[in-house]
Amino acid sequence: MSDDPKNLIRIARDTGIQDQPEALNLGLRVRDLRKARNWTLEQAAQQAGLARSTLSKIENGQMSPTYDALKKLAVGLQISVPQLFTPPQREKINGRMVMTPFGSGQHHATTTYEHELLSETLTKKQMLPYRARVRARKIEEFDGWVRHDGEEFLYVLTGMIRLFTEFYEPIEMRRGDSAYYDATMGHNVISVSEDDATILWVTSLL
Repeated sequence: MSDDPKNLIRIARDTGIQDQPEALNLGLRVRDLRKARNWTLEQAAQQAGLARSTLSKIENGQMSPTYDALKKLAVGLQISVPQLFTPPQREKINGRMVMTPFGSGQHHATTTYEHELLSETLTKKQMLPYRARVRARKIEEFDGWVRHDGEEFLYVLTGMIRLFTEFYEPIEMRRGDSAYYDATMGHNVISVSEDDATILWVTSLL
C-alpha cells in the first residue's frame, strides 16, 4: 500500500453506504415548519395571507403553490423561499455511536507509517479517524509530498514528531501538541524521538 492517506480515505468511502438524495415533499416541509412554530393551520394561513383551505391543500399535496403563494408562505414563516426546499437538519442521521477497543482497529502498514483505522464499522462518516505509528526518521523516506482533499487534525499521543508542510517551516511537536491544516497542502511527518511516535489523525471526508 502507498503511504498516501488518500488510500485510507478511499477505503473508508468504499466501505460506507453513500446517501442518495431524496426528493423533498413540500407539503410535509411546510407542515413541519408550521408545527415547529406551534401554529394552527388558521394561524399560519393568517401569517402568510393565504386562505386556510389553500394552506391545507398545500400541506396535503393536493395543489402545487404558485410562486406568489410560495413567497407569501416564506414571508409568513419568516424564512427565505429557498429554505422552503431545504431539508431540516433533524432529518439527518442522529444518535450514532461506535466504540473501537484499543488495538482492534483495521491496520494498514506502510514503509513510513503504521495506520490503525478507527470506527471502521460506522458507515456514512464525515470524518476519518485513525491512529498512526510514525516509522519514518527522515523526510527523504517519502516519495514526495502527501496531499489529499479535505482538512486534517493531528494530535501527538506519544513521542515527538516533526511536521513538514509545503508552505511553512517544519515544526517539532511533542505529546499533547496538535495541528489543524488544509490537507491539499503537501505534508509529511517523521519521528524525532528515540521510539516511534504515535499520533491521532482525523481527516474530513467532505
